[in-house]
Amino acid sequence: MQYKNIIRILGLLVSLLSVTMLPPAFISLVYRDGGGVSFLMAFIFCLVAGITAWYPQRNEKGDLRAREGFLIVVLFWTVLASFSAIPLMLLETPNLSITDAFFESFSGLTTTGATILTQIDGLPHAVLWYRQQLQWLGGMGIIVLAVAILPMLGIGGMQLYRAETPGPVKDSKMTPRIADTAKHLWFIYVGLTVACTLSYWGAGMTMFDAICHAFSTIAIGGFSTHDLSMGYFQSPLINFICVFFLIIAGVNFALHFAVLNSKSLRAYFYDPEFKVFILIQLVLTLICFAVLMSYGIYQTGFEAFDQALFQAVSISTTAGFATTSFADWPTMLPILLIFASFIGGCAGSTGGGMKVVRVLLLYLQGVRELNKLVHPKAIFTIKLGKKALPNRVVEAIWGFFAAYAAVFVICMLLLLASGVDDITAFTAVAACLNNLGPGLGEVAANFAPLGDFSKWVLIVAMLFGRLEIFTLLVLFLPAFWRA
Repeated sequence: MQYKNIIRILGLLVSLLSVTMLPPAFISLVYRDGGGVSFLMAFIFCLVAGITAWYPQRNEKGDLRAREGFLIVVLFWTVLASFSAIPLMLLETPNLSITDAFFESFSGLTTTGATILTQIDGLPHAVLWYRQQLQWLGGMGIIVLAVAILPMLGIGGMQLYRAETPGPVKDSKMTPRIADTAKHLWFIYVGLTVACTLSYWGAGMTMFDAICHAFSTIAIGGFSTHDLSMGYFQSPLINFICVFFLIIAGVNFALHFAVLNSKSLRAYFYDPEFKVFILIQLVLTLICFAVLMSYGIYQTGFEAFDQALFQAVSISTTAGFATTSFADWPTMLPILLIFASFIGGCAGSTGGGMKVVRVLLLYLQGVRELNKLVHPKAIFTIKLGKKALPNRVVEAIWGFFAAYAAVFVICMLLLLASGVDDITAFTAVAACLNNLGPGLGEVAANFAPLGDFSKWVLIVAMLFGRLEIFTLLVLFLPAFWRA
């Protein structure tokens, strides 16, 4: 294991992270909210720590093997999220404990969107900006890791854990070099952020709110600068803009690249994952609309459709924005939407969950098994689009599903053991493992009521969800650490 090389890389990453403490300090200067000192102190600390780790190992360079790659990917999130908690611990407003600062930081960088903060409207602008910025940076990290780096290590969901597996990346002929790939992905990501910002601004948000909400929309994060989230604006137009960009961000970014490269929308309509993703959004919206209308919860059909569309897309893509307390809807709908978050967005998107392509392949495998019962001697192949997939891909999907379920059950049992009620425990773990944000029960509004032990369990759940289970689990194998 090339530990010195890994330390060198982490030192560089922490040094780069320190620069992200400067924009909140500048925002504090503009709004004179008194929060800038904490971010300047965090900038100095992170810069010194990063250089201290990097400088002695600056000449330790070499080709990284798969094992180093796994470790770097895990440390990328844990180390950077930990350092990102420093300014939150130094702030006087809000006055957070170490546990709460880590929870908010990990929730931000993993784009989970679960928060322990209350009275968000009264927080310094620097803190509001920093929370949104964390999610935006986390979303950019997700895209680059999922599309550019993890497939090279053979562990990415994009390639279904095998670099040679037919999948969206190979089909879209991404540029071969990681640096070029990252550059193109960042261009798309930044471009969408700018477009979303201008759309929000044109719809009536202040420029500050527009930028902040664009950060969390494109990252499918869910943090807001207001306690009422998107409901603060009371605008169907803003709701529609949010839905539109959430759907775009929930689609495979490699597919966006293919469309831009070919200058044709045809790639969208030929991609099976995209078609299933859109179908899921339509079905969920129609179900929510029908139930809301039958219960007469809203006065007009337009209002019911607006709320149904927004909540269905927001929860199922794992964004977690809210225009109303969906926990107060008929019980079927909140539970349905929580379960929909297990599917999440497409592979290679900023969404959480198990990803649409995996759920699609699980469904196709189920259909194949039923066909085998009818025709025992027949040979059936599973196809994604027009390409037949080898059995090892299906086996990997089942392995992922089993590991996902096991992590979920263990985290939920730990929360139940700490005294949390069953609905709260189930939905809190679902919200964090799926990188969703809001839950039901005690965590319908925020996660502040939970104890420290429960919060640390959920922090681990956030990491498992963002690292797609296997990437983190592999570190627990003794064979991984053997030379």
